[in-house]
Amino acid sequence: MNKMKEEWKQKGFIDEPAPEGTDLKTEIRRLAAEKNAVILAHYYTRGEIQEVADFIGDSLALAQQAAKTEAKVIMMCGVHFMAETCKILCPDKLVLCPDLNAGCSLADSCRAEDLEKFKNEHPDHQVVSYVNTTAAVKALTDVVVTSGNAKKIIDTFPEDAKIIFGPDYNLGSYINSVTGRQMLLWQGGCHVHERFSPEAIVELKRQHPQAVVLAHPECKGPVLALADVVGSTAVILKHCVESPDKEFIIATEAGILHEIERQCQGKTFYPVPPEVSEGTVGCHCNECDYMKMNTLLKIYNALRYEWPQVDVPEAVRKEAVKPIERMLSLS
Repeated sequence: MNKMKEEWKQKGFIDEPAPEGTDLKTEIRRLAAEKNAVILAHYYTRGEIQEVADFIGDSLALAQQAAKTEAKVIMMCGVHFMAETCKILCPDKLVLCPDLNAGCSLADSCRAEDLEKFKNEHPDHQVVSYVNTTAAVKALTDVVVTSGNAKKIIDTFPEDAKIIFGPDYNLGSYINSVTGRQMLLWQGGCHVHERFSPEAIVELKRQHPQAVVLAHPECKGPVLALADVVGSTAVILKHCVESPDKEFIIATEAGILHEIERQCQGKTFYPVPPEVSEGTVGCHCNECDYMKMNTLLKIYNALRYEWPQVDVPEAVRKEAVKPIERMLSLS
């Protein structure tokens, strides 16, 4: 058994098969009740995970939910930085992550030591960091933002404020364009949203001329220029639900379609593929491999064994919680 635990530790998740005949969804809900656990899931996770969660949402909504939960255990079904955010906000709670390998290309693009060096080179600048960052980066930050509240929070800064915005260059560029700011932008990007191409949207629009184009602000500028609506996953979902239109072209991670289609019966959605391929436009999706590392079996085992746990060093946590709480107070 000890050898098996060591193998799990090296893998970053528990791959023990469930007992034969186990209904994973039923067992997950039973374990959650037994352990007083809340299951949080991002819109980009698999549909079956969203169905078993207590709460689904974007990064802002998940942070808000974690901050107010009374559960003793938080199961964060998303990526590692989201679990870190839960632990930063809830140091007294057990925070579980189904797979420690579920990272984030955007968070990886900004190392704390690199940001600290950049800060030292621009001592008169404040740092605004996207929530898609590590706890160590948040500890160097003045305020955290999400795609849903970035403009609102940037608007609270004086017009002449000098700001470093990172790590997502596309989001920062978009915020600069809609606020008239000239923030210094970190050269980071999301591997999913970077793959969307304007050519794919043009082709989908040719095939479906009545469709409304919705795009996440992590997409490149030429993609956003083709969008009718630019917004976070929550904004995209809300627009689809409330709009009288019946057809939509969606340029964000395809996992959001599960909740959109659940709430929007009778409407049609076309996910933008990562590139144009003759005869395949609209037939495949742009997905985050990290988000898809979350599985029902991993969630079941994590709840069963209360591992993998996510911890944040207290010295880092004390600094990282400040910009997150500032964000929550401004949202």
